[in-house]
Amino acid sequence: MRTRSVGSSDLTVSALGLGTMTWGHGTAVTDVVAMLKRFLDAGGNLLDTAASYGYGEVEELIGHLTRRTVDRSDLVLATKAGYVVHNGVRVVDTSAKALLADLEGSLRRLRTDVIDLWQIHAWSDTPLEETLGAADAAVRSGKVRHVGVSNFIGWQLGAASAWQAALQQAPIVSTQAEYSLLSRGCEFEILPCAEALGIGFFPWSPLGRGVLTGKYREGTPPQSRGASHNLSWFVEPYLNPGPRRIVNAVATAAEGLRLTPAQVAYLWVRDAPGVTAPIVGCRTVEQLEPLLSIDTMELPAIVTSALDDVTGGPNPARQPAEEK
Repeated sequence: MRTRSVGSSDLTVSALGLGTMTWGHGTAVTDVVAMLKRFLDAGGNLLDTAASYGYGEVEELIGHLTRRTVDRSDLVLATKAGYVVHNGVRVVDTSAKALLADLEGSLRRLRTDVIDLWQIHAWSDTPLEETLGAADAAVRSGKVRHVGVSNFIGWQLGAASAWQAALQQAPIVSTQAEYSLLSRGCEFEILPCAEALGIGFFPWSPLGRGVLTGKYREGTPPQSRGASHNLSWFVEPYLNPGPRRIVNAVATAAEGLRLTPAQVAYLWVRDAPGVTAPIVGCRTVEQLEPLLSIDTMELPAIVTSALDDVTGGPNPARQPAEEK
């Protein structure tokens, strides 16, 4: 699998990241094992998780697998901190106390001495200097190699990066945000900010929360996330006429290229300007395999341009096809 540097840092990751949010609860452990082995066999290394996933159970599963099934040294372990549970309700808490408690919990559950990429899961009302001071302390302690953020908007990302640079603290090397043919908002502030500051970018939900696979074109499949009591809210915003028109365009492009809609949607994101590695939340090897099989492929420029037009217009950072 092709690899990419994370911004201007010395961290290198596979161009496809494996998301783990549903591991062990929405995804059977047998499927997790099969996916992880196939991912590593294909040359993948980026595994993205969070302390809040499954209330810590996902990290525990990963820790178990790195002791029994796969070699920890083959993985770039990326986790997140800053979501906590109070009386059964998840809230954002990026105070130094909460973050460092999350870090210790993640290290214990993942059964590792160091986390390759530790990410602040979301912005909060905690003073930025306190949040970033905790991140710097984590790196200085040797328990974290690199620091990133997740779900920060453009000015928040810029403020965090500038603060770290001004104090010569551990730099922000990456950011995560939703990005797909159904969600292109990050092209206007987040991606330009990341590009200017040498920060890597990890899109989450590059398949439009599963909608761009085309499986919802004829209704909601019984075993899909859209039919799930816990995740239907996540899918529903994209099950209306506007997204349906885009899904149909992706399906048309896929038919002409002899690909699946998921493959077309994934390639469009993977090769968009500024993208480091899409984080894909597959639930079976059968869903993952088609994405692994197109590692050497690229969409024709005319198809990329057409999909840009259908989904909101040209990407301002994309080189025009006639200049390539």
